[in-house]
Amino acid sequence: MGNVTLPTPLAVAGGALCLLAGYVVGVALGDGATDRSTAEVDSYDVSDNELCLTGEAVEQMEEAEDGMLCGEWRRGTASSVPRPGDAFTFVTITNERDGEQAVFIYGDVAR
Repeated sequence: MGNVTLPTPLAVAGGALCLLAGYVVGVALGDGATDRSTAEVDSYDVSDNELCLTGEAVEQMEEAEDGMLCGEWRRGTASSVPRPGDAFTFVTITNERDGEQAVFIYGDVAR
């Protein structure tokens, strides 16, 4: 019996199909825990990217102190600089940094 080889395009298509199937299974069975919230910008410090947010969405978060959530804003290159009073749509990630809780805020000014 001779060697049977698979044509390269067919092998690539099979690999892509496996990746797509894995994505679909992940979406179907995943918990979908990323909920975007909208809050009001209280302040933003350009020098260290510290963004502070207030509002109903913030008051419900365990990271908030006295109704205000402050953290390091991680932004995209096309993001506009937030000003106090702007509506801000965001998600947060909390992490341990140097023994302290670090809050990273990902989002942008709501348009």
